[in-house]
Amino acid sequence: MAQTLDPLDRRILAELQADSAQSLDDIARKVGSSKTPVWNRIRRMREAGIILRESAILDAEALGLEACFFVLVRTSEHEAEWQRRFLDAVRARPEVLEAHRLAGDIDYILKIRVRNARAYDAFYQALIAQVKIHNVTALLSMEEIKATTALPIPED
Repeated sequence: MAQTLDPLDRRILAELQADSAQSLDDIARKVGSSKTPVWNRIRRMREAGIILRESAILDAEALGLEACFFVLVRTSEHEAEWQRRFLDAVRARPEVLEAHRLAGDIDYILKIRVRNARAYDAFYQALIAQVKIHNVTALLSMEEIKATTALPIPED
């Protein structure tokens, strides 16, 4: 259920999404408030589950992870046990940045980051060794046009 956010909450969230490492003083100054009310609002939004966690965003290419693949998975298996094994395998692989179950012709899509095509093949071989998959299509991203972790903050 969506929480009610006022304009100050939305400005605070925008600042945190832009850079959560900035000081509380800087956030308060940028949103036009003082430190204590900003801290109280952040605490309240954490308690409400709006702010889940904070993390550092790393440069994949600087770490040598130059290849981004979108992996389309089709399965002919739809039993709970197969799904549990597949989800366990996907969740255990650090290369998998995102995984989604889809409606339509494709059952799952995975976004993975690896060093190169050889590393993708190692990922693929490990995955199919763990769970039977009917069809896999891997799409190599040629250029990242937009990447963000910032969510649009809806106006009420």
